[in-house]
Amino acid sequence: MGESTGSRSEMSSQDDAAGEPQGLGGLFGRDPQQRWRGERMGLPENGQGSVATGGRRLLGFLIDIVLAALVAQLFTAPALPGNWSLVAWFAITVIPVAFFGFTPGMLLTGIWVARVERPGAVGLWRAVVRCAMTGLLVPAIIRNGDGRSWLDRLTGTVVVRR
Repeated sequence: MGESTGSRSEMSSQDDAAGEPQGLGGLFGRDPQQRWRGERMGLPENGQGSVATGGRRLLGFLIDIVLAALVAQLFTAPALPGNWSLVAWFAITVIPVAFFGFTPGMLLTGIWVARVERPGAVGLWRAVVRCAMTGLLVPAIIRNGDGRSWLDRLTGTVVVRR
């Protein structure tokens, strides 16, 4: 039988130094080589262009939901809007994100959606996929070490500060 020459803590330090992602294949942990969210993508640590925090994203989402309910209520009053709120939310989410990169809630919270591979409009298909997956919530909540959710990674986007 072979002998181990290092303690358990020494071996885990060596593994960490090799750049292996932490926790469940790096899904939830931060890459030890990365000092801040978005560094691997060349984004700044703070300020304009840095990865948006979960709090800003959540606040923007809540503003969009309330706005969608109010818009739907305009067309269905005096009855409650019901599923028309979803139609309004889809419209105020997909159209502005596809062409301008932000929803009204994102604009108010100072964040926007950017493409990772090159500058330019997010585009219709990315906006539709982002909206549909946000409706499922789980893909929008679970983020990796870069602060990107499943829907960001699927559509090649990142939400950054304005």
